[in-house]
Amino acid sequence: MTCRPDTGELILRGDVPKLSIEGVSQRFGETLALAPTDFHVASGEFVAIVGPSGCGKSTLFNIIAGIISPTVGRVHIDGVEVTGNAGHVGYMLQKDLLLPWCTVLENIVLGDTLKGGATRAAREEGFALAKRYGLGDFVNYYPSALSGGMRQRVALMRTLATHHDLMLLDEPFGALDSQTRLVMQEWLLTVWKEQKGTILFVTHDIDEAIFLADRVVVMTPRPGRVREIFSVAIERPRPLSSLTTQAFMTLKRRMLNLIYADHSAAMEHDNAH
Repeated sequence: MTCRPDTGELILRGDVPKLSIEGVSQRFGETLALAPTDFHVASGEFVAIVGPSGCGKSTLFNIIAGIISPTVGRVHIDGVEVTGNAGHVGYMLQKDLLLPWCTVLENIVLGDTLKGGATRAAREEGFALAKRYGLGDFVNYYPSALSGGMRQRVALMRTLATHHDLMLLDEPFGALDSQTRLVMQEWLLTVWKEQKGTILFVTHDIDEAIFLADRVVVMTPRPGRVREIFSVAIERPRPLSSLTTQAFMTLKRRMLNLIYADHSAAMEHDNAH
């Protein structure tokens, strides 16, 4: 697996990608929300998606998750077409959506509970997840007793407990304060490294995207399309000090220039009409 240095486009050599998006487009009535979109994600890769509000990031996630079927195009996971079919990915939203009447452990094993009941093995696995990722002393607490960061950890553990090695994380840290957010970013990288899964991560925060990802997909204003894909050539593991390196700032500047140039052009087009 390598990346073209000019675009960051993934070049797969013989391996089937974990995720393939092929010509996916979405209309809602007369509105084209997502223009034809193509890209691939390799197994074990961390890919972030950034872009202005309304660029189709969440629409794309809902298509990948099978919540909606695209107007045009196909989605493949491990080479198998899953277009319009749910249940193939783990999906975590910005809101933790924890059930307030369930304990931490009960929320972690919720997927099994909804499928007919969490077995003893599932509960033991849920407890092991909580213990491994810092919440072993809180498994019998209710969400109201947890901080925002702790709630997001529980939500991610619930996603891990579904045993899907492709996870879609839609702005999971967007509601957190900046200090908690940095802590959670470092924690997520630890989880990703240990679990060896594949992550597709939506964020509005360019710093977050660069710090976390192997590649960053920059999307245009509506209709959303892939504007450019950047390879993040910053060595892992990435300490917080990498946020202020020259390589980091150069990449951030290039992304900002793209996003705001496209945003300004879209505003001028709307004003002209």
